[in-house]
Order: sequence, then C-alpha cells, then structure tokens
Amino acid sequence: MSILIVVTLLIAALAAFIATRPDQFRVERAALIQAPAAEVFARVNDFHQWPHWSPWARRDPAMRVDYEGAEQGVGATQRWAGNKEVGKGSATIVESQAGERLRIQLEFVEPFRASNLAEFQFHPEAGGTRVVWSMEGRNGFIGKAMGLIFNMDKMVGGDFEQGLASLKALVEGQKS
Repeated sequence: MSILIVVTLLIAALAAFIATRPDQFRVERAALIQAPAAEVFARVNDFHQWPHWSPWARRDPAMRVDYEGAEQGVGATQRWAGNKEVGKGSATIVESQAGERLRIQLEFVEPFRASNLAEFQFHPEAGGTRVVWSMEGRNGFIGKAMGLIFNMDKMVGGDFEQGLASLKALVEGQKS
C-alpha cells in the first residue's frame, strides 16, 4: 500500500512540475548571406526552391511534396509526407513582404500534431543580408512533458543552422 502512495505522489509531483513549464517556445537562428535581400527572399518565398536548401529535403530525398495555391508568396502551400525524421504536414505562406519578411503557418501531423508559426526576416547588413529564421508555438501538457526530454532549441535550431548554411552556399555560389 505504501508503494502505491509513493508512486502516486511521484506522479502527481511530476505532473505539477510539468504544468509549471513554459506555455510557449521560440527557436531562432540567423546567418549573414552576401547577397541582396531580394535574391535571398526569392529562394524562401517560393516553396519550389526549398528542396535546394532545406535540411529536411536532405534527410529524406524520397519525401513526397505537393504544391497547392499560389506559385509563391501568400497562399502558396506545400504538403509533405516523408520518413520518420521529416514526418507529415503542411506549410502555407500567410505573409510575404518582398525582401523584408515572410511568415509561414506550419501544421504538423506526424510524428506529432502541432501548429506553429515560422518567420524569416531579411535585414540589409555589411553588404549582404542577415536572415533570421524563427519558429514559435504553444506547448500543451504533452509538449511541456516532451520538453523535459527533448530540447526543442537544439533539435530545431540545428536544422535551422543547416538550412541557413545551405541557403547561404546556394545563393553565394551563384555569384561566383
């Protein structure tokens, strides 16, 4: 009987601790790309360009991607289904300010359900463009619990770093 009470108290304490975790998260990375904002923006504003620099395209070259809506900019949507590393979901451009900012609504279906907002900002700097890629979302109880085991900033931040490095190499390589 006392073991059951101890286990129940431990579970209650863990649940209480999880409930105190942050309700929101934000992941952000930046890179300086030696090109005008318009050149960099064009690679991000068009989902058809993403396979050339996206870290997830490299993780699953067989990933199925379907495009809907506008060709680029507001209303452009891509739906993907891939291996366990890339999962399944969709991305829709909801705001597009040429050479300045792009906002994308993300809907993840697998490996877990989530709805997040990604943003790219393009700032002129040192003869090039500082690109800031961020994602923010809300953490429900399950998300808070997963945060005890998985560090979202390290997991997604690493992907953002790889993507920005690939975007930089692609855009700067065209200038050679």
